[in-house]
Amino acid sequence: MSKLTDRMYGLLAEDEDARVCKDIPESACNDQPQAFMAHLWSLTLTKLGDSLVSARLVLPWMLTALGAPSVFISALVPLRESLALLPQLFIAQQMRQTPVRKWFWVAGSVGQALSLLGMVAAIVFTEGTFLGWAVVTLLALFSLSRGVCSVAIKDVQGKTISKTRRGRLSGLAASVAGFLSLATALVIIFAPQFTNVGDEGDAWLFILLLTFAALLWLVAAAVYASVPEVPGATEGGGNALIEALKSIRLLWQDKNFGQFVLTRALLVASAFAIPYIVVMIQRSGEGSLTSLGGLMLASGLAGMLAGRFWGKWSDSASHHVMAAAAAMATLVMAIALALYVLSPELLAQQWLAGLLIFSAAVSHHGARVGRKTYLVDMATQETRAQYTAVSNTVLGMVLLLGILLGVLESFAGVEAVIGLLIILGVVASLRALSLPNVQQD
Repeated sequence: MSKLTDRMYGLLAEDEDARVCKDIPESACNDQPQAFMAHLWSLTLTKLGDSLVSARLVLPWMLTALGAPSVFISALVPLRESLALLPQLFIAQQMRQTPVRKWFWVAGSVGQALSLLGMVAAIVFTEGTFLGWAVVTLLALFSLSRGVCSVAIKDVQGKTISKTRRGRLSGLAASVAGFLSLATALVIIFAPQFTNVGDEGDAWLFILLLTFAALLWLVAAAVYASVPEVPGATEGGGNALIEALKSIRLLWQDKNFGQFVLTRALLVASAFAIPYIVVMIQRSGEGSLTSLGGLMLASGLAGMLAGRFWGKWSDSASHHVMAAAAAMATLVMAIALALYVLSPELLAQQWLAGLLIFSAAVSHHGARVGRKTYLVDMATQETRAQYTAVSNTVLGMVLLLGILLGVLESFAGVEAVIGLLIILGVVASLRALSLPNVQQD
């Protein structure tokens, strides 16, 4: 098994001698193939799970199909994103007091699985308003568990995976999960009993999706437990609130870190692009591509094709990846807006709508891989968990402000929202280009 792991690591990480050991403890070098593969399988499983229970797509579709009030749908994305980020300063301080931190990821993964199984029970035993409250509450617990995993994996990855190999890891996991998501989407598209809204098969579809996703997180937890992590430093622990407030000072005390956080905040334009492009396509009269299977197909294809490309590029210049992804998202939004205003019948064409959704998903993958790799490579073993927590807390606040986009849309239309996101995308691209290249430090 060890020889097979070494061979797979050499092939996938393009590190045949398994001796590239930058920015990790010397004692972790020999165990790097095992750590790389454990991370890869765990990330692949959870990324696939994310596509099956997407708060941007699957959960809203589920609540609509099962008759929950629409008020709950508007709360899904803010809850899913912000609650996974806002508590991380406090989580990081607790984690700092524990030498081996992989168990935080394992516990968080189990927590996400239990939350999804709770949603399955809600589908079976509740309906309407009660179903909405149950899903929203369990999504909050899911997101909090996700926050634990987010802080833990960056810290553990920084101790076990060499610099110049971390981007490959994220890209590979995204590609494999994208392929598996693609297969799942095809099953949904070509299974007639799953495609008709209002059919009794809808509930069974979501029960199967949520149950399968929960199993993915449980298996991922078991795999991640095998990561050969060396104990880390425990200095800097203390009262969570006091330490959290001290950590916020890094935003202006560490210039490079502050500039990165600003750039990351601007990159939310790529995250909000996809749902608003979908809105414009729907209003232009194209309904088939925006079906559940069609959207999962476009997203899965984007992840499968783009992940490895963005990952390899990130290992040499992750700030350029962020700039390119922001520019690409901006261009896609500009094209979609122009078509929506000038030629909505063309935007309703299935092939063009699919291309726009695919391109927006590719850019979003690039933004995520680029900023994750940049953060891990910019930080040191002593500051990585703290940097991650501060950055994610700020981004959580920004994502909560995304609720205001709905207010803007109600008063000024979707055109105003896309126009604002285009401006943010342009600024994000320029800011990313001005960041230092941490891969060459």
